[in-house]
Amino acid sequence: MTLRPSPISATVDFDADGVQHGFLKLPISTDISAWGAIMIPITVVKNGEGPTALLTGGNHGDEYEGITSLLKLANALTAEEVSGRVIIVPCMNTPAVMAGTRTSPMDKGNLNRSFPGDPNGSVTLQIADYFTRVLVPMSDVVLDLHSGGRTLDILPFGASHVLDDKAQQQAALEGAKAFGAPYAMVMFELDAEKLFDTACERQGKVFVATELGGGGTSTPQSMAITERGVRNFLIHYGLIAGEVEIPESGQIYLDMPDASCYVQSQHSGVLELCVALGDAVTKGQVLAYIFDMTRTGSEPVAYRAERDGILMARRAPALVNMGDTIAVIADVVDRLEA
Repeated sequence: MTLRPSPISATVDFDADGVQHGFLKLPISTDISAWGAIMIPITVVKNGEGPTALLTGGNHGDEYEGITSLLKLANALTAEEVSGRVIIVPCMNTPAVMAGTRTSPMDKGNLNRSFPGDPNGSVTLQIADYFTRVLVPMSDVVLDLHSGGRTLDILPFGASHVLDDKAQQQAALEGAKAFGAPYAMVMFELDAEKLFDTACERQGKVFVATELGGGGTSTPQSMAITERGVRNFLIHYGLIAGEVEIPESGQIYLDMPDASCYVQSQHSGVLELCVALGDAVTKGQVLAYIFDMTRTGSEPVAYRAERDGILMARRAPALVNMGDTIAVIADVVDRLEA
């Protein structure tokens, strides 16, 4: 079946040299705007021939390092700095970003579980479709900036995935390392089928993701890591001049080989984490307790590590429900000294 053209239109010319600020316009009709549009901000910075980098934030609307750093970059990057083209979309899922929520208030769509999208679908599916069929094909490298949002706190890392194409896999791994966060990760996803990552990788693009903190906020430390990382990414892939900077403390390389890295709750209650982010853990060690809040005199349930490694992510809110991920453990595979 032939898909119809995307209903989204761009107010920028992707082929024009210079700096352009504009919008991706998605027509909508709502109770408060009969002939309205969702206006997704976009900046295109182009200077002659060269590779194209697509930089995205706000895939989830409560992850602020990417949103903030790309808004700042869009204000600062000049055409003279660039060799090729940089496409900056700080707020991919604009309705979610404006609401400060992980999912869209318009259709409850989780953009990063909606790819490749559908031009005839919901608002979120239409946004995913535009990226899949318009922006990703014109790109060579893609950087999608994530953090933990309101429900997770995560060690800052650049991430790649295991791919069938080993040259593509290696190029992404080198990009994840070059991002220059304190950690670099080969990441195992619980459900990769509908991710933006997969939509890009299936088109042969070099794709790097990040996790850069969490708790539904940003910090001076997480912003410094993110801004340095975006610049490093552009330098590494030849979009701007400069030298890649790694952290003064060096860099730790991590691996998530399978689903046993994820510790998910089988109970509801109040969560007590017994291990701090970045701490070493051993198989069988108690990571957390969950206490039943409906009665006293009930012993808490202990959750134990299923593998050795370090605690690389944890649930941020203390209230926990069945099915919530409460901890994630990754293997340490190497260390790069500064």
